[in-house]
Amino acid sequence: MNLHLEHKRALVTGGNSGIGAAIVRALAGAGARVAINYVTHPELAESLAREIGSPGREPLALEADVADADAVAGMFARIDAAWGGIDILVNNAGIDGPRAAGWEADLAAWRKVIDVNLFGAFHCAREALGRMVPQRHGVVLNISSVHERIAWSGYSAYTSSKAAVGMLTRTLAQEAAPHGVRVLAVGPGAIKTPINRAVWDDPAQMADLRQKIPLGRVGEPEEIAQMVTMLVSDVASYVVGCTVLVDGGMTDYPSFAHGG
Repeated sequence: MNLHLEHKRALVTGGNSGIGAAIVRALAGAGARVAINYVTHPELAESLAREIGSPGREPLALEADVADADAVAGMFARIDAAWGGIDILVNNAGIDGPRAAGWEADLAAWRKVIDVNLFGAFHCAREALGRMVPQRHGVVLNISSVHERIAWSGYSAYTSSKAAVGMLTRTLAQEAAPHGVRVLAVGPGAIKTPINRAVWDDPAQMADLRQKIPLGRVGEPEEIAQMVTMLVSDVASYVVGCTVLVDGGMTDYPSFAHGG
């Protein structure tokens, strides 16, 4: 299947590791020019840029804290200067924050998760849509989570932010679709990335996790990246305003397979 991303200009936030890096590679592999946003570890972003670079499709490595509206505006200005605009935004940057019951949570840490996951997605979408709507084409894809729907004790900021991203996606889609611009989301389940190494390095935790997934395994970053690449292409031109779950069936609540 040819996804026809040649000549498309894409930005992936949090694109220098984990799911973000897999998305960067997949978009580049489909022919897009890709800007790799990062806030830490510039060496990873630069290394990835060298890996995916090719004549005529030189990538960009752009430092910006997505929680900072001014930094985001500056990042988009750099994309404008280099490429003259943007066609695809993948809002991937996110954090889960420290585990704590709601009544014990540190307020600053709780707010930081909201600032990055929700305000960060909004800041970037606002800049992207401000360019896409006048040109009457483009795609904004937000990386949400199964925790848009599933509660997760100890992580009320994360679940709240992802639930909000789901409704943000639907509302922006409703606003932008009449202008030829699609907004949608992908909700990953348990994916094997460096951020959750403590889980998949622990046999007991891994066994417990597998019980929560009907397919009986965690996903790979490339499985999210492949879905994202398809959804931002014209193959998915009629998909808008929804969260596509890529979770091995986790949201099907396998613990109820034998009755309630």
